[in-house]
Amino acid sequence: MKRIVISTVIAALVAVSAAPAMAGGFWVNQSGYGNSTGGKQTGWNNSYSIQQTGRYNSQVGQQWGNNNVGAVGQEGRNNSADTWQRGNNNAAGVAQFGNNHRSMITQDGNGNIVAGVQVGNNCSANVTQAGSGNVSAFVQSCN
Repeated sequence: MKRIVISTVIAALVAVSAAPAMAGGFWVNQSGYGNSTGGKQTGWNNSYSIQQTGRYNSQVGQQWGNNNVGAVGQEGRNNSADTWQRGNNNAAGVAQFGNNHRSMITQDGNGNIVAGVQVGNNCSANVTQAGSGNVSAFVQSCN
C-alpha cells in the first residue's frame, strides 16, 4: 500500500510540474485526402493552429521558447508550409490558396512577426528572421 501511495504522489508531482510546458496548444482541422501535419512545442504558452482543405497538403510547426504563435491555412493541393520559431513572443502566419505552393519561415530571436499569403500556383517563399523586433510580410500571386 505504501508503494502505491508513493507512486501516485510521484506521478501527480510529475503531471503538475509538466503542465506549464504543455500550456498553449496545437490545433488541427483537416478535410480532404492525404493531408499531413506535425510539430513540436518546447516552453510555455506556445500556440499553433492549422487549417488544411484539399489534397496532399503538409505542414510542420516547431516552437522553442515562450509565448510564440503560429498559424497555417492551406486550401488546394500539394502545398507545403514549415515554420520554425526559436525565442519568445514570435508570431508567424501563412495562408496558401491554390496548388504547389512552398513556404519556409524561420524565426530566431524575440518579438519577430511574419505574415504571408500565396495565391495561384507554384509560389515559393523563404523568410528568415534573426535578432529581435523584425517584421516581414509577403504577398504573392503566381501562375
